[in-house]
Amino acid sequence: MRIAMISEHASPLGMGDQHAHVADLSKALAEVGHEVRVYTRRTSPGQAEVVPVADGVRVIHLLAGPARSLPDEELLPHMAEFARLLGEHWQGWTPDVVHAHFWTSGLAAVTAAKQINVPVVQSFHEIGALGPAVSGPSRTGYERALGRAVDRVVAQSQDEALGLVRIGVPRAQLTVVPAGVDSERFTPEGPVAPRDLDRPRILSVGRLVEHKGYGDVIEAMRYVPGAEVVVVGGPPADQLRADPGAKSLRALAEKFQVADRFRLIGSVPHRDMPSWYRSADLLVAAPWQEQFERSTLEAMACGVPVIGTAVGGLTETVVDGLTGDLVPARDPRALGSAVRRLINDKVRRFTYATAALDRARQAYSWKRVAAQVGSVYSVVTGLRRPAEAEPEAVA
Repeated sequence: MRIAMISEHASPLGMGDQHAHVADLSKALAEVGHEVRVYTRRTSPGQAEVVPVADGVRVIHLLAGPARSLPDEELLPHMAEFARLLGEHWQGWTPDVVHAHFWTSGLAAVTAAKQINVPVVQSFHEIGALGPAVSGPSRTGYERALGRAVDRVVAQSQDEALGLVRIGVPRAQLTVVPAGVDSERFTPEGPVAPRDLDRPRILSVGRLVEHKGYGDVIEAMRYVPGAEVVVVGGPPADQLRADPGAKSLRALAEKFQVADRFRLIGSVPHRDMPSWYRSADLLVAAPWQEQFERSTLEAMACGVPVIGTAVGGLTETVVDGLTGDLVPARDPRALGSAVRRLINDKVRRFTYATAALDRARQAYSWKRVAAQVGSVYSVVTGLRRPAEAEPEAVA
């Protein structure tokens, strides 16, 4: 099957959770025999138009808008041009199914796919409540219309699916397929990032945005004497000093008198992340609201127990009392108490780590995810075939 992945702002060649998700899903689909082309927006003048990234996977750069990185809120005006360029590319290579990632990609995908009567599958990854504002009609309005226009929406968790139903996406349009984790790259064995062995290490990973709950993690460290908290994410290390999110976190660490036990690393290449997970005694994921936390799966695959807030996809990824602990969101005291208990109980940490590793390998392998997503493709292409075959049958 020929699959067109549309990810206009998250290239598989870039860094970040969504970049890695599109890359890993594309490779997993190619490994089971599909031909995958990932269409993304050109973000620098020197980028090659076509870049092979693995057997059966190519990245296609389209020049829609300026050849530089743009904030998410500035992408929408360029989607008509992106759709036009997709249509031109598909005159010589027609996909069997189009899979769009994020809402702006979906708008371009639906517009282009309509011209060639090809089914569209949509993954939102996050919905409007957590996204940037857009001019004109609300982002939620676009997402509602898009969820109704595509052939199927793939949600990464039951919580995301419920959120989509609440904004008006028909439940019959939804299929839940969790994200996967590369259990060959993320393993308990391998290099370990440097650390002070005399101090327990608490790790948090992700973008430096308020709803990720890093402020709560820093405040919680007041209740975990002697431990250090390390945050991996945000801009590159050489840009951290000027970053507003980093400044805010450093100020909180000073306020709660834990600055000497707080480290902000900045962004790390995805290939280097396993060493950071292996260096931690446990991972803390404390968002206030979230659809999915990729870092929890990667930590589990490295044999690291997780303490998370009981919100969104975390309630499905983390089995409370088996692979980790769940605590109420925005409650630093409860979070700190849970971290302290687990840090002080080596037997429990070992038990959680063993169960977490097994769950990551069994329930979240990319092979399993590719099979589930492939089944969605088969369903939507099967629904289109009778209409396409009708004129030929009459002839």
